Parts: sequence; C-alpha cells; structure tokens
Amino acid sequence: MTARTDSRIQTVLRALISPKGAVYLLLIVLLVSVTAIHPSFAEPGQLMRYIQRVAPIAIVAIGQYFVIVSGEFDLSMGSLVTVQVVVAGTLVGQDDSRTVPVLLLLLVIGVLVGLVNGLVTTRLKVPSFIVTLGMMLALYGGVLWWTGGAATGNPADSFRQIGRSGIHDLPVIGLLPWSVLILAAVVAIAAWLSRRPFGKTLVAIGDNPSAARFAGASVQRTKTMAFVLSSMSATIAGVLLVGYAGVHPSVGQGYEFTAITAVVLGGVVLGGGRGNVWGALAGAFALETLFTLLNFTAVPSTMRSAIQGVIIIAAVAYAGVIFKNRRAPAAVASDPPDAPGMQQATGEAQSTESAGSGATRNHNTKEN
Repeated sequence: MTARTDSRIQTVLRALISPKGAVYLLLIVLLVSVTAIHPSFAEPGQLMRYIQRVAPIAIVAIGQYFVIVSGEFDLSMGSLVTVQVVVAGTLVGQDDSRTVPVLLLLLVIGVLVGLVNGLVTTRLKVPSFIVTLGMMLALYGGVLWWTGGAATGNPADSFRQIGRSGIHDLPVIGLLPWSVLILAAVVAIAAWLSRRPFGKTLVAIGDNPSAARFAGASVQRTKTMAFVLSSMSATIAGVLLVGYAGVHPSVGQGYEFTAITAVVLGGVVLGGGRGNVWGALAGAFALETLFTLLNFTAVPSTMRSAIQGVIIIAAVAYAGVIFKNRRAPAAVASDPPDAPGMQQATGEAQSTESAGSGATRNHNTKEN
C-alpha cells in the first residue's frame, strides 16, 4: 500500500512539473500568495469578482488556443475587441431596442474577420503572422479614424449589464456575474469541440499538416474555422468589456499578446500540435493572478509588458527542454549502430557472408 501511494505521489509530482501541469501548480502558489497578503481575496464574493475580471482575457485565450494549436497565430484579437467595443458603444446608444440587432452585427463582424484571416492564410499561403498583423493595424487604424482616439459612445445600461451585472442576492456569494456564466459556457463549448473530430484534427494539423492532409483532413477548412472561433471569442470579450471597462479605443490594446502569453504559460506549444483548452484557461487565470499579486506588492504597472515577455521566453524554453529530454530516451532505446544487438546482427551477417563465400569457392574448385 505504501509503495502504491508513493508511486501515485511521484506520478502527481511528475505531472505538476511537466509543461502541461506546471501552470496548475503555479496558479495554486499564486492564489495562496495573494490570499496571504490579502485574506479577503479568498471570500466567495471576492472570488466571483476576480473571475468576472479574468473572464474576458480567459475567453480570448481560449480562442487563441484553437489558432496556436493548429500552428498559426492571431494578432488581430486585441484590435477586434476594440472594434466591437466601439461599435457597440456607438450604435446602441440609449435605445434598449437596439441591443439584439447590435449583438447580431457584432457576431457578423467577428465571423467576417475570422474568415478573412483564415482564407488569406490557407488559400493564399500568406503566413498568419503577417495576415493577422495587417488585420490588427487595419482594424486599429479604422477605430482611430472613427473616434479620433478619444472615448466615444454611451451604450444603454441594459447592454452594459451583460458585463457588469449578474444574478443578485444569492447565498454565500451574493452576486453571480453574467460574465462568469458566459465564461463557463465558452469553456464547456471549447472543451466539447476539442474532444470532437474537429479538435483532434486541429491538433494533428498543428503537429504535422502534411500527414493530416494525407490522412484526409481538410487543412484549409479546419484552420479557417479556428480563426473564426478566435474572432468570435474576441467578440464575446468585447461585449463583456463594454460593461466592465467602458468604451475607449484603448480597451482591447495588448489583448492579443496577453492571450498568447496565457496560452504558452498553459503548456500549449508554439508551432502547434500540443496543448489543451484547460491549460489555456489555467494560463489566463495564472497570468491575471500574477498581475494581481504585483499590484498588491506595489510593483509598477509599467513592468507588465516586460513580465509577459519573460514569461513567454521562459515557458517556451522550459517546454523545449522537457520535450527534448523526453525524445532522448526514445532515441537511445532504438538500438544505435554500436549496440550489442546490432553488433550481434552484424556478426551473424558477416558469418553468413563468409559461409556463402566459402561455399562458392568450394563449388568453383570442384568445377575446375
């Protein structure tokens, strides 16, 4: 029993230090650290507010996961968030009857941006980094031209309540924000998609697109769908931010890099083929918890970008070292040329060749 318990403990520890499991250990450590500094952080109501604050970036990170695991990038997410916030803030106004039509318009915009990114990347063979970088600049430039770089629009309270309010007067937690419920729905749908043939095909394409194509997978359609999902997640985040952060051209600025950082921190390998939705979600929560801890310890907010860069480099390097070490034993186990098995086989082949040569010589002697 003791040996079995020790084996289970070792298995858990190995999982926690792996690229996929390290993010959960980091998240636990960060949550404990924040709670130690501010004990009120662990109160149920405060935790709900914390999840409400993390929900937009977590949703964007999940959308970015689908693109990165397929071997691509989406740098247009932050600008698309800004576009959706400004469009909603300008068009809804104080007319509650416009809420549903504007929401439908935002969904259409999200789908169109995703289709353009996906089709240009897959059909015209333009690297997704270039395509989405161009889309990011085009969308952000359009927003600046429209708004003049200043805050604009004042949507009705009914629209703002999507990201700001929720179900009130609940026991223990008090308020269950709509954004928490929306995040739960997005995670459930993303987890379901990742288990479906679409999700498995996406991972296979990221691992080896040529093999996936030979196996009958539609690489173009699958990758384009990943870009659409990414844009839809940015749209949902934009709707939540209208109520939580207000209407301003800088609302979504930097969200694409925050999402990439969260995804990489969650063990999703840049270049595709490895990772899961839960890791991306945990990465988003760990990243935002880290920033919360830094705020509590009076670290300047100007260090945020530098910290994101260090996290990306460290996470990619750590994953590279782990996967390299895992491949090494497999290479050793495959009998190198000087291994005993190879030497024995070589010796047998040489003996057979010598015997064959001797038989040939005896045959020639008899003929002579």
